Amino acid sequence: MKRDIIRIDQALCNGCGDCVPSCMEGALQIIGGKARLISDLECDGLGACIKPCPVGAITLELREAPPYSEVRVIEEMCKHGRETVVAHLRHLHDHGQVTYLQEAVTYLASQQGCLPFAVEELLRIAAQASPDVKKRAAHGCPGSRSPDGSPSADTLPSALSHWPIQLHLVNPMANCFLGAELLVSADCVAHASGDFHRQYLPGKALVIACPKLDSQLGSYVEKLECLVDDAEVASITVLVMEVPCCGALLGLVRQAAASARRKIPVRYVVVDIKGRVLEEGSDLDTQVARVQQHN
Repeated sequence: MKRDIIRIDQALCNGCGDCVPSCMEGALQIIGGKARLISDLECDGLGACIKPCPVGAITLELREAPPYSEVRVIEEMCKHGRETVVAHLRHLHDHGQVTYLQEAVTYLASQQGCLPFAVEELLRIAAQASPDVKKRAAHGCPGSRSPDGSPSADTLPSALSHWPIQLHLVNPMANCFLGAELLVSADCVAHASGDFHRQYLPGKALVIACPKLDSQLGSYVEKLECLVDDAEVASITVLVMEVPCCGALLGLVRQAAASARRKIPVRYVVVDIKGRVLEEGSDLDTQVARVQQHN
């Protein structure tokens, strides 16, 4: 599958090692005077190591890699002692990684009496963190947590179920996408549709994109394929404006749906600049051809 993995520019890296302590999974080491990613499997793609790098040598890239394995990581953490495990649990907690935290809890519970240190306290720490991790993650990475669904008294409730939503930024294997009804929306639609949250978002996992302004559109096709084949989304709804540039988004979804191994229902909805529905249907081929002819 394709997912976000760190990339280290070896020409820029000065081997200072500032990135190593920030990688709680132990996927970074200094080898030969340079920082090296020693295991794709243990890189969670959250990028906690990027900010500590003083020379900007670390970035995220979308590429083929095996799915991140929390079980493998927590097994490795346990070899390095209790404090290392605690640091890893806090890392998951602060980044809002509910699913990984629960996997760590399950693993630790299965290892009671088998580890060289008592795990009861660790289980209490992790189990207490799991229910309210989204609320407490407000102190961690905002790009990795889900909304807590608690609007203030003077705002309308949001129907958004997860964050981030920009297609370049989402992890297609995030829990919110597994088996979900996927809504692929052009950026402008939410601004034109005053009832966007109530009308389109309930029951949908949202991603947004703008084919006119965004770059690396090929990666959009790859991520959409991953959402279909690996996350096994149940359906795709493409929501676009009547403007010609939105036709490219329809084309990207059509391309991904055609090349994916799984075949799922795909429909489209076209709205005008007032948010009114102009057309909806399931024949993407005809709709894309019509837009191209109009251009």
